[in-house]
Amino acid sequence: MSVKTHVPIDKDFLISNVLLNQSSELPAEVQKAMKFVRREKVKYPVVFIGTGSCGLISGAGDTLDEAKKYLSDRNIRAEIVETGCTGFCSMEPLVEVQLPGRARVAFKHVTAEKLPFILDGMFNSMLPGDHALGQYKNPSSEKWKDIPFIEELPFFSLQHRNLMKNWGRINPASIEEYIASGGYRPYIKTIRNYTHEEVCDIVEKSGLQGRGGGGFLTGKKWKVAHAVIADQRYLLCNADESDPGGFANRAMIESDPHRLLEGVIIAAYAIGTSKAYIYIRNDYKTAIRRLEEAIDQARQYGLLGHNVYDSGFNIDVILRKGPGAFVCGEETAMISSIEGKRGMPRPKPPYPAVYGLFGKPTVVNNVETLSNIPAIFENGPDWFNAIGNASARGTKILVLSGKIVNHGIIEVPLGTKVKDLIFVTGQGVPENKRFKAVQIGGPSGGFLTLENIDVSYDFDSLSSEGVYMGSGGMVVLDQDSCIIDTVKYFMDFIQRESCGKCIPCREGTRRMLEVYENITKRPVDENRHNTLERFKGVMQLENLAGVIKDTSLCGLGQKAPNPVLSSLRYFRGDYEEHIFDRKCDAGVCKELRLFYIDVDKCTGCTVCAPKCPASAIIGTKRHPFFIVEEKCTGCGICYEVCKFNAISVK
Repeated sequence: MSVKTHVPIDKDFLISNVLLNQSSELPAEVQKAMKFVRREKVKYPVVFIGTGSCGLISGAGDTLDEAKKYLSDRNIRAEIVETGCTGFCSMEPLVEVQLPGRARVAFKHVTAEKLPFILDGMFNSMLPGDHALGQYKNPSSEKWKDIPFIEELPFFSLQHRNLMKNWGRINPASIEEYIASGGYRPYIKTIRNYTHEEVCDIVEKSGLQGRGGGGFLTGKKWKVAHAVIADQRYLLCNADESDPGGFANRAMIESDPHRLLEGVIIAAYAIGTSKAYIYIRNDYKTAIRRLEEAIDQARQYGLLGHNVYDSGFNIDVILRKGPGAFVCGEETAMISSIEGKRGMPRPKPPYPAVYGLFGKPTVVNNVETLSNIPAIFENGPDWFNAIGNASARGTKILVLSGKIVNHGIIEVPLGTKVKDLIFVTGQGVPENKRFKAVQIGGPSGGFLTLENIDVSYDFDSLSSEGVYMGSGGMVVLDQDSCIIDTVKYFMDFIQRESCGKCIPCREGTRRMLEVYENITKRPVDENRHNTLERFKGVMQLENLAGVIKDTSLCGLGQKAPNPVLSSLRYFRGDYEEHIFDRKCDAGVCKELRLFYIDVDKCTGCTVCAPKCPASAIIGTKRHPFFIVEEKCTGCGICYEVCKFNAISVK
């Protein structure tokens, strides 16, 4: 039967010999113990299973149950460890196996059915190479033959993993493993050796910019809040990640919650506050559970509370669950939500750093920004400043999704070429289809094409191309994608999520959505008046976008027209195709699709006619059928069910 074999570690031992030992190197006997805690060395086999949200969606829950059953049925003495996401989401469910004295091996697409075969091979020292993804370098372990190292895979080759170094490697529910990996030592060092002002100076010197998309220097923002005379200040962590296609912050919390928590309390110390909030949407159940566990463990270790390790620093961290409204990602709307009000933005200035939560100075940083803080104090500001390029320092976490071979979460130095991210890390578009564009920044972002895809991924370079970095989402589009439909989706999302407080955002985005609905509407349904309205709307689209951008109250409304302006800039031909030719070459806009039946191929089998929801297919059995264009809705069901390839799109 499976038993817990991980080497137990005493809390007092960790506190006295690791946390409170601020020497550059720990004693040899302590380092040896930490290797077992980190599982760089193991006494018994260990099976690691990624149970972040991406893994669970892919079936990791069933794989986990099968692993427990496998070990129990065979009475094998081994340990099962649940880890977070490794970032390589297209390979989920991911399972890693480490045998005593051998390198740790990752296996891809390990469903419950495949797991017994893989474990049979590993426990008999016969590695099933067909399922192996790669192995980890470990100088104290024997490597496996003919298995690549993880770092050599294209997906990892350009990555510089600082924030993600623990992802998939440690148990996110274990504070012991986080401490053994160097965690919380920078925090203790900071509150014991630096003043508030010195902490702000160090962060400013590092060049860390806010990773929420704005790119404002984090250290400067902290200094503004700290300089305001007040009896109370607040630190807010914005974990309300809500961009479509953006899930890096959620994965960060699920995979390494203690790193975020450490960044939060260092930032709280820097601005001189005793109270910090982490605002997260209520939908993120796994992330919330792991954050709650991390906060409880930090309290047990004396890292939160009154007079932390006799430093005079008092700190309490409160987890506040939000309703999931997109607008609550805007800092002033989030503050209103925490205060118990409806989440709606307010005009700025005054900025939250001067007048924020409950009228007090408040610093708002996102998950990625704060997660960078521990490494800066562990390695120094010059170390961080040396990563990236001249205009942007450090690394950035991105989400690769859409029509791309390798999709997932990556961490690369700022300044990396967008082209390399797509064609080296992402391995390009699948099935040898043509790359069309990449959409960056979600609803607030824009498009890049082959002509300008060689741009550097940093705040200034992207901005010069009319693209807003946002939360780091990158959606790749191929020849089968429709730009008009993509922009229409974002406009629909924005107008539904608008708080409605200001007219430009509330009404302007609705009018823009109507324009896109009109240009993707069936031509047969139009009369002269509708045709005139459609052309008037298109003619005014660019001016309307400019008005919304210039006059909306908050940043979300001001950036809402970005996808429209960017698509107009690069894809005029797609607009003309939809407006004048009344067709969608990509075949995505259903109302512009017209299907027809090739009478030479149709056998009259009648499979398609009863499936048509609009009863648009007529004919006689064993004779060619026909499609009535006026009734056809373009749903494509007939095309999908035809066995003789007799149905085509006009």
